[in-house]
Amino acid sequence: MASMMFVNLPVADVRRSRDFFRRLGFRFDEMFCDHSTACMVVNDRAMVVLMDRRRFAGLAVAGPLERPGLRESVVTFAVDERAQVDRIADAAMADGMPLRETEDLGFLYARSFCDPDGHAWEVVWMDPAQIPRTTDR
Repeated sequence: MASMMFVNLPVADVRRSRDFFRRLGFRFDEMFCDHSTACMVVNDRAMVVLMDRRRFAGLAVAGPLERPGLRESVVTFAVDERAQVDRIADAAMADGMPLRETEDLGFLYARSFCDPDGHAWEVVWMDPAQIPRTTDR
């Protein structure tokens, strides 16, 4: 099993993307940032690397997926409090756009949005104590 995870995403404007995610509360590891790359810290074992499209093309032999209406991925991250979901999603809506309706299952609360480059994100909060238990018979 991998000890760390790095998700690499192409972006049109690294500075704009960095500003967008900073407003959502993310921080960046400056050791791995330059004019064409911003390394966004999700936690101590997961990073999202926002790359200028030309730099990303050097990693992705076929280039980024660009088919309108289709998603190549949805990046989901969990937060510790339900209120954080709303704070982050509301901040995202200032420059992004909603992806789906809010999902509220009681034990799980989720909101999703697209960043300025159209990448899909979802922020979730879960309360394990409220997860419905099923019995196998």
